Amino acid sequence: MRQFDGRGDFVCSPAGLWLALGAVAAGARGGTAEELRALLGTAGDDAAAAVTSAARELADTEALAVATRVWSRVPVHRAYRGALPGIGFAHLGDGRDDIDDWVKQATGGQIERLPAPVLPDTLLALVNVLALKARWQTPFPGHATRPAPFTDASGTLHQVPTMHRRLAPGDAWTTGPAQVAQLRCEGAAGAVVRLVLGAPDAGPADVLPAAWAPREACAPVEAEAVALAVPRLALRTTTDVTPQLPALGVRQATSSLADFSGLSPERLAISMVVQEAVLKIAELGVEAAAATAVLTRAGGAPRPDRTLRLAYDRPFGVVVLDASGRLPLFAAWQSTAPAGDPVPEPDHLGTFPPPPPLPPGATGPGR
Repeated sequence: MRQFDGRGDFVCSPAGLWLALGAVAAGARGGTAEELRALLGTAGDDAAAAVTSAARELADTEALAVATRVWSRVPVHRAYRGALPGIGFAHLGDGRDDIDDWVKQATGGQIERLPAPVLPDTLLALVNVLALKARWQTPFPGHATRPAPFTDASGTLHQVPTMHRRLAPGDAWTTGPAQVAQLRCEGAAGAVVRLVLGAPDAGPADVLPAAWAPREACAPVEAEAVALAVPRLALRTTTDVTPQLPALGVRQATSSLADFSGLSPERLAISMVVQEAVLKIAELGVEAAAATAVLTRAGGAPRPDRTLRLAYDRPFGVVVLDASGRLPLFAAWQSTAPAGDPVPEPDHLGTFPPPPPLPPGATGPGR
């Protein structure tokens, strides 16, 4: 498990963190609620409605499953349960097998277990899951994948499996010094994936925001076609967010002063916030999943005239957004030579196997 330092490879889910912390914030009161409101934009009584609405909106993105569940050893207020109808509740026993099984099922096997330890003093565990398995509208031709150079953050040159295809100019643009290429997933409300390439010495904090920059800040490329070259990649990280909370203004929620009296009659404080996330990009499509745990303890094409070659051959960012193209579901930074594990092969009909049934408390397309 790593503490997030903004360096090296990583993948995370901003949306998953917001949903998990927002659901806990719905039970916060007093100064604890004000701290969380400053971070999340909502807390207390209005957070439950915001979390419920956001989860339903996200579930409108095709091939994306959203689920949240609470396991507790302490009583949970009936009003809190009623305000969060999309969340399931269960008893937290001595083991964690049922939580691990739920996480594995909810992510379609992409994440096999809860990314945080359930200790004897853990009184409540709230877990949010996002899982996406989608095909590209236009796949990368398998025969075009070949080794190509990739210079990692240390300046070392590698030969890595690199996919190639052409993009229409409308799916590539510049934002300041950053170049952005957009890949569309199947479906009228399919997710969009934006690949972001900055200056050679730029880091993720400088590059990733270009993926959601307003269109008025973007300039079209001056070419009739774009020749895209992007490594096949597979990223997985487990991140302990807890040490970062004080720097984000959240102090009471992790201390003996924590007030989650809107959640439970027992005094609770956040003991750990951990997220495991995975992102895979290959010729046929994209897979991404995140499991976020908040634990509490007792408190006190055509012939181009001009072609832009856009090769992701040095550290770059990947952002997966919802169907609206506004909300970052997953954000990743690839600074080392990509491993490039492929997504599963399609079946004989050329489609992905059907997704697993959603677990209790899950929200998905059409639900």
